[in-house]
Amino acid sequence: MKFKTSLLGGAAVASVLLIGVGSAAEAKTVKRHHVAKHAEHVEKVNETAALRSEVSELRAQVDALKAWRDSQAANQAQSEAQLAQVKQQLADAQVQAQAAQAKVDAQIQTIPGVVHHEVLAAAPKDDAVHFGVDPDTGKSALSLSLAGSFLEFATIYRNHQEGADISSTFSGIPFGNVVTSHLKETRFTARQSRLAILAQGEVPRYGLHLTGYYEMDFQGAAQNANSNESNSYNPRIRNIYAAVDWDRSFGGLSLLAGQNWSLATLNNKGITPRNEQVPLTIDAQYVPGFNWTRQPQVRLTANLNKQLWFAVSVENPQTTFYSSGKFLPAVSPVPTVTIPGGSGFNAANVLSLNDVPDVIGKVAYDNPVMGHTLHLEAFGIYRDFYDRLNYAGAPYNGHVAGGGFGGGIILGVIPKMLDVQFSGLAGRGIGRYGSGQLPDVSFGVDGQIHPVQEYEILAGGVFHYGKALDVYAYAGEERQNPQNYSGLNGTSIVYNGYGNPNYNNLGCETEGSTVCVGNTHYIDQITAGFWDRPVALRFGKFQWGIQYSYTERHAFYGNGGMASPLAGNPAPIARESMVFTSIRYYPF
Repeated sequence: MKFKTSLLGGAAVASVLLIGVGSAAEAKTVKRHHVAKHAEHVEKVNETAALRSEVSELRAQVDALKAWRDSQAANQAQSEAQLAQVKQQLADAQVQAQAAQAKVDAQIQTIPGVVHHEVLAAAPKDDAVHFGVDPDTGKSALSLSLAGSFLEFATIYRNHQEGADISSTFSGIPFGNVVTSHLKETRFTARQSRLAILAQGEVPRYGLHLTGYYEMDFQGAAQNANSNESNSYNPRIRNIYAAVDWDRSFGGLSLLAGQNWSLATLNNKGITPRNEQVPLTIDAQYVPGFNWTRQPQVRLTANLNKQLWFAVSVENPQTTFYSSGKFLPAVSPVPTVTIPGGSGFNAANVLSLNDVPDVIGKVAYDNPVMGHTLHLEAFGIYRDFYDRLNYAGAPYNGHVAGGGFGGGIILGVIPKMLDVQFSGLAGRGIGRYGSGQLPDVSFGVDGQIHPVQEYEILAGGVFHYGKALDVYAYAGEERQNPQNYSGLNGTSIVYNGYGNPNYNNLGCETEGSTVCVGNTHYIDQITAGFWDRPVALRFGKFQWGIQYSYTERHAFYGNGGMASPLAGNPAPIARESMVFTSIRYYPF
């Protein structure tokens, strides 16, 4: 109990102590609280002042920001207006750019055509290959062309055998005594196919035009050429020459040197090479009455404003002969030369003796008349015939002059549709200048050379139906006068000359007869044909044609011991119908 009371007492004392201590602590705490409250109040006052200051600053900042915002809003409104304007301008620019681009695209699409057109406009208007550029003109300095070349397949039909290829032998149409006169002839040939090369150079600074030309076909026939298996015929020269043309204030001058058509050949414009009026026939011997040769020459030409032309040509001489072989005793003319080996000539051919060239002068005039083209020309030929004559043991060289005059006209009756032409040549010793190839000269019984009197005429016309069709017709004649030379050889009379009326033609119509001198008096021909170009090709052209010709070869009347031709010694006639066809391709 005592222990319990002690505990209670101790607890009470402890409680009092704790209460006291707690009251003291509380009092102390209250005091501290008041101090803290005061400090907190002071601090809050200070904080309030600071806040107020900060608020004031913030309000100032807010006001500044509001002012900036308002300024920015105004600026933004202005910028947005400007931006809208810029956007509109950009949209307009884009529309314009798209339109411009579309226009550019459209122009770009046309550029290849324009460029092609410009290239074509600047390119030379020909099919030549051009080399180099002239520094003065910017044009090509040299051109090379194959124009005029063609490939041909041709057929030939003759109702009397001539033994000829694409070139007929009008003076060799056989009379009835010859076996071949009773035989027909059909041939296929490609020998007229042609290669032509034209080189042209320009020197404008000096007004010079330079030309080189080479033209060949395959009508050469070497000793080993035949139609048995390989049909191998060799090329031959047609034309090969060089020319220089000078432009001058009065017109121009031209110098040509080489092998070309004779100056006696009719031109269709001026007097210029490659402008010859050659008949359009498939027959490569053309038409009787056509005046031509192709031979080496030197030619000088002058023109006055390309209207009036003058030319002179010195050309290679050659003589064609006829002789009966009958002369007076101790007379032996030598008109030809024996071909030596290695001479460059074929011994099967006859080479005449000549020491003076043929000289030809020509004048031509070109001027339209009331819209119709007109070409006129006239020319003269001088020839010299030469031989070695042994007369009664006294040999000497003989000279005989010959020659003639000719001319031609070409008229465009219907412009670009119908052209007509007429040409002719008359003189002594002019046979080699005609397609009939009649003799230039014959001989007297004393061995003297005598030129044969002759004329050659040709008339024709060509109808052009656009560029696709040409229809042509020609009529020609070559006629020679007779020569009568005779003399006594012992007790007999001998005859010489050409077409001597004492020659015997009694056997000319009897097959196998040898009694037929048959000198040709004249050759007539009419021929017609066409060339059609059915296909227009990008490279080259294709054409085909047909030609028909009817030819008569008339011999002189002979005597044969009879007093009159009516007594039975006739003037024999050989007639020939020929049909030619041709297919040609001109690649250039």
